[in-house]
Formats: sequence, C-alpha cells, structure tokens
Amino acid sequence: MIETWRHLLDLAKSWVLFAHGTCVILMEPAADLQQQATSLLREYGPVRPGTPAGDFNITDLDDAPGWVVTGHHPDILTYVDPSELENHDDFTVGLFGRGKRDRDGHDLAVIHVEDKRAQCGRPPVHQ
Repeated sequence: MIETWRHLLDLAKSWVLFAHGTCVILMEPAADLQQQATSLLREYGPVRPGTPAGDFNITDLDDAPGWVVTGHHPDILTYVDPSELENHDDFTVGLFGRGKRDRDGHDLAVIHVEDKRAQCGRPPVHQ
C-alpha cells in the first residue's frame, strides 16, 4: 500500500498512511506529522450519516489499478484495490472506501509516515 501511495501522490508532499488504506496529505506540515494527520482523521474520518461526513466521491485511477475515494476533507483519501471487491460499480466502491475511512477515523492506527519536508527546503523534524 505504501508503494501505491508513493506512485499516486505528489513526490514533494508529506503524508501519513493509516491501517485501512486512508492517506492524509499534509499540505502545511507541522512538527509532528503523525499527530497532525491523526487529529485531521479523528475529526474528518468518521462517517456521520446525513452530514457532509457521509458523502464520497470516486476517482478512477489511470496510473494504478483501483480507485481513490474522497470525502468532505480534500486532503483525506482512501485507496480501494480491485481485489477488495467483487462488484466494481461506483456506488459499491464509494461505500467500501467510505467504510475504510470510517474505520481508520476510529482506529487511528498509523502504519507509515512519509516526511518530505527536507525536499521542500525545510529540515525534517524527527518524531
């Protein structure tokens, strides 16, 4: 999953990957990337039906198999691999990706931090 996100994302951006495939891109990285991403996902990850937190959009990928599912925060993305589903219609993919984001928003289990601050002219802050 890490290599997939590396392939899909802007090489200059710092990001944090959570256990169920949700990636938080940090447009303005703080000192502690993991804490910053966890705070964002805690607020914007859980699904709340009837609110913008229940909405989703699907992006078909050209550079990798599968889809990226987005929600109400533009920097929180969830990858769905075709092998995870039998039915690949947009609604099914979207619900599945939204569910993965919801689980990540509750579990908050970080599996990878990609720190690109040094490449942007700022030294990385060690966590």
